[in-house]
Amino acid sequence: MPIYEYGCYDCRKRVNVFFRSFSEVETKAAACPRCGGNNLKRLISKVAVIRSEESRLESLADPGSLAGLDENDPKSIARWMRKMSGEMGEDLGSEFDEVVDRLEAGEDPESIEKSMPELGDAASGGASDDWFGD
Repeated sequence: MPIYEYGCYDCRKRVNVFFRSFSEVETKAAACPRCGGNNLKRLISKVAVIRSEESRLESLADPGSLAGLDENDPKSIARWMRKMSGEMGEDLGSEFDEVVDRLEAGEDPESIEKSMPELGDAASGGASDDWFGD
């Protein structure tokens, strides 16, 4: 059963229209399921690309992924962090979201670190400065 996305000029919404067959797409006029209008424009649908873990890790290791990163600009750091978390494909938790939100608001990374000391606490699963376990 084909599903197509349309933009409805009558209600100004993006809508999905379901057809029973591909031949019906060619013979039947699409109608907006929200308002019933026929003033529709067919849109290109978004797609998802499934990638292997190896491919995602290669993307993370690519030096080109650092292009445009300004380590002195909290907003630039936040954009990079969001991009990298998207490449990982995992939910990194509420602390990560809070840090990135605060960086996007322009807050200084050092002040965020001072106000969230648990981020560097090894007991909480965070990073530790003590690499040798001493």
